[in-house]
Amino acid sequence: MYSSLARSCFRHPWRGVVVWLVVLFLALGASQRLGEAYSGDLAISGTESHDGNDILKRHFSGAGAGPAGTIVFRAEQGVDDPEVRSAMGELFARVKALEDTDVITPYDPFVGALRIAREGNEAGRIAYADVSLPPGTSGTEAQDMGRTIEGLIEELDLNSIEGLDVEVGGIWFAELRPPESEAIGLAFAVFVLIAVLGSVMAMGATVAAALVTVGIGAASIIVFSNFMTVPDFAPAIGLMIGLGVGIDYALFIITRYRDALGEGHGREQALVVALDSAGRSVIFAGATVVVSLLGMLFIGIPFVTGFGVAAAATVAVVMVGSVTLLPSLIALLGERITTTRVRGIIAAVLLSVALFGFGAGIEPLLGALPVAVIVLVAGMFGRDRNPLRRKLRPRRERPVRETGWYRLSRAVQARPWAFAIGGTLLLLLLAAPVLVLRFGFADESNYGPETTTRQAYDLLVDGFGAGANGPLVVVAEVSGASQMTELNRVVQAMAATDGVSFVSPPIPNSPIAPTAAAIEVRPTTGPQAAETEALVKHLRSTVIPAATAGTDLDPVITGLVAVKADVSDFLKSRTAVFFVAVLGASFLLLMAVFRSLVVPLKAVIMNMLSIGAAYGVLVAVFQWGWFGGLIGIEPGPIEPFMPMMLFAVLFGLSMDYEVFLLSRMKEEYERTGDAVNSVADGLAATARVITAAALIMVFVFGSFVLEDQRAIKMFGLGLAAAVAADASLVRMLIVPSTMELLGARNWWLPGWLDRILPNLNVEGSQQDLAPAAEAGK
Repeated sequence: MYSSLARSCFRHPWRGVVVWLVVLFLALGASQRLGEAYSGDLAISGTESHDGNDILKRHFSGAGAGPAGTIVFRAEQGVDDPEVRSAMGELFARVKALEDTDVITPYDPFVGALRIAREGNEAGRIAYADVSLPPGTSGTEAQDMGRTIEGLIEELDLNSIEGLDVEVGGIWFAELRPPESEAIGLAFAVFVLIAVLGSVMAMGATVAAALVTVGIGAASIIVFSNFMTVPDFAPAIGLMIGLGVGIDYALFIITRYRDALGEGHGREQALVVALDSAGRSVIFAGATVVVSLLGMLFIGIPFVTGFGVAAAATVAVVMVGSVTLLPSLIALLGERITTTRVRGIIAAVLLSVALFGFGAGIEPLLGALPVAVIVLVAGMFGRDRNPLRRKLRPRRERPVRETGWYRLSRAVQARPWAFAIGGTLLLLLLAAPVLVLRFGFADESNYGPETTTRQAYDLLVDGFGAGANGPLVVVAEVSGASQMTELNRVVQAMAATDGVSFVSPPIPNSPIAPTAAAIEVRPTTGPQAAETEALVKHLRSTVIPAATAGTDLDPVITGLVAVKADVSDFLKSRTAVFFVAVLGASFLLLMAVFRSLVVPLKAVIMNMLSIGAAYGVLVAVFQWGWFGGLIGIEPGPIEPFMPMMLFAVLFGLSMDYEVFLLSRMKEEYERTGDAVNSVADGLAATARVITAAALIMVFVFGSFVLEDQRAIKMFGLGLAAAVAADASLVRMLIVPSTMELLGARNWWLPGWLDRILPNLNVEGSQQDLAPAAEAGK
């Protein structure tokens, strides 16, 4: 199949390129027509918070059950100043007039007074209005509402009133800017690719194939968001993963193609060799990532399912493009893929500078782009007299056993126990912070201090305490005035509970014939504090049951903080099962590929070590706050979905390096029977490409820590840390040392198991690799 595919791409390259461009334009057209509809809905059916939202929907017209935010303002002259009251009243009226918007203002009778600070230095100076949207409102629509309110504030010129400061708060209304930092990773990737491949054209084909396929993947995520729950961070993470694996897969294939040319194969046969070996590995590694991501469908949470499908679709598109679009581009480039001129190197460097400037927001550096165009145009004239047209000499390839990588492997193999134990201890040290990992959702205090979201958060803290940013909502169905009176016992019990700063009286859905009532509870601590989550559990398990004993009342706690606590508990109960399933499947796959029990067992253990090291780095940076100022984050919990999502991606990525390295070692062992030199030869033959691929991934993933959203920063740093640990400590030190210690036993497999295992060939066959007789092709 791979040979036929390679020959088809070589003989009809334009067909492949045109098909992919048509698919790209169709995907972009569909995404533009449908638009974004990302969702931040976290509710899980069967949880107490979900039941509470159902009560709000049935009895309060959904108020409080959908996305919500706040308009927070501070007036030095006091919020009841006539000018302030008139100006803010106009804003609230304009917001109320917006479709499907419910607003409770501090000037409303009865409940309004609860939204004006009454204690402390800011008493009477800070107030807020609650803005609620209907259940089912998408995250994209909620962000649009936030922008609309900001536009109204500017239109009414409220912040020009002396002493008045108006901000828009709430995570739903926070603006999510499109990612730009990936351009920084792409800039570094260009440098690494040129250094490894030694060809601007080869670099260009690699980047072009990645960009086209990632573009289709990104458009697909937008389309999916209209039909399923897709979180708003999915596009950025899909882009991150797609660029990383897309460039890596292309690098593996082009490297193998150029090696085949160096072995004397003609261009067509070299492409066959590349796809029949590296192409197989790409399909295997990519399919592993896709299956791991799709495993999240069984978790049972809509937004986790949506992320899994979105990321899997991106990787699948990139994987297919690597074995179809990329070979077509290679065929079109012909001999130029091995040729580099001075103009190309200069233009590539200038392009990298421009990309870095775009990603870092340094506008003067964007001037490098037109200079690059000028260099390319100038290099088209003058033939060989033009220095820009001068061809650079190709790098001389040294024999494998003369490389530094071979010497490194032999040095490691000479002291295997020292390197195996030392590398393992270092990974365990990096992973140690996992022992105090705390799951939870970060709040708006992690937004940049210049954002209106963070400023609104800080104003609420100053006026009402940290808990005002995440109030709990206790709701109960009632059958008359008597049960409304019984609810007062619940209010009194909660008000007397440690950790509660304020409890509102029961607010009925109807003053005449109430069928339900809601109570607002403000914790003393912020939404992301461990004490707040503990308070939710204490109220549910102890305080409310005791206060309602002997009655028919069944109050439940909801609100965004309670929803997040329920999601966190749910995910913690499912994460271990997911880990075991992925580990088991990976072990079986590797056992079938390498026909060994020892190799896949070691692979699973070492992958767990590198992933554990990444988790440890996340805890140190995001939970403890180490170096947090460098990337603009405050200490907080680790999002409960993060370990699961990282695990699904990282196990597939590490499988890529595993297959690439161990396949070469196994090939050398089967060819020579030398268990010692086969390890060193395999490492030396693959280390340069593995290191380059890892560097590209580290730069691409690491660049996303410069994004605004905490989840994206966390994902980028986690992936970068895991890849760095896997490609350095694991692949370069622990793998060769353990292979040396076990020798031929690495490839042991019981005969009965060998007979029943399917044979998964990811190395290709050599049967129809003709020698160099095809030179003219």
